[in-house]
Amino acid sequence: MKIKKILIGIDESKFAEHAAEYGFDIAHSFKASVGLVHIVEPMVIPGTSSSDILLGAPPQSLGINDLELISIQNDASETLIEKTIKKFGSDLQVTHFNEYGNTADGIIDCSKEFGADLIVIGTHSRTGLDRLLMGSIAEHVVRHSEIPVLVVPFPG
Repeated sequence: MKIKKILIGIDESKFAEHAAEYGFDIAHSFKASVGLVHIVEPMVIPGTSSSDILLGAPPQSLGINDLELISIQNDASETLIEKTIKKFGSDLQVTHFNEYGNTADGIIDCSKEFGADLIVIGTHSRTGLDRLLMGSIAEHVVRHSEIPVLVVPFPG
């Protein structure tokens, strides 16, 4: 098996940073190029309550419209990607993807677009009710990916 392209999924967590370090180590070993993906999930802002309407409070009282929120999220995503490249892969060829939508499906879609031979992602090690409510991104990627997926647990 020859690994030429590795897609690494990241977010702002220590779990993802550990997986990124692992993925970049593999890339160095195989002299592989890296695809770095950060998925921005849509942020839901609770709507205006009926009591706010009765009191005359305007909708969007937070002062941030949807376009501003998307811009803030995109800027944070770009900063995270740049920081990760600088920390682990400044000497490698790195392609980055800043996508918007469902995280698990976005990782799978990016792996196809990038032509990856391997996906590397971390796990938050959720269990019980938290896993039921939040779902498992890693599990979804493993079940639906057409290429091997390396799930890197966080050392505990």
